[in-house]
Amino acid sequence: MTDQAVLDQIGELVKDNDVLLFMKGTPTFPQCGFSSVVSQILAHVGVEFAAVNVLEDHEVREGVKAFSDWPTIPQLYVKGEFVGGCDIIREMFENGELRGYLQSKGVLSDAA
Repeated sequence: MTDQAVLDQIGELVKDNDVLLFMKGTPTFPQCGFSSVVSQILAHVGVEFAAVNVLEDHEVREGVKAFSDWPTIPQLYVKGEFVGGCDIIREMFENGELRGYLQSKGVLSDAA
């Protein structure tokens, strides 16, 4: 069972960052292929995002899964809303939905 304090900490991170990626590793040194794909997609579309390396804290790593009710990492949040993991983000990118979604949330300019 995940500690409520950890869930609260995750909730604060999600609330405080317009675009937040829970990932294994960092955007400059991803330690998982799926995390690497999502951080590269976000960089490619030109959206600024914060990242949390779940490998640095086991409680956060397990807590984020409980927080979203999603079993895998990476996990992307935009304006407090869980968007999805690698497969969902890649599909949205490939079919052109991701840019429009980010623009509709006000985190990516139309010019980007």
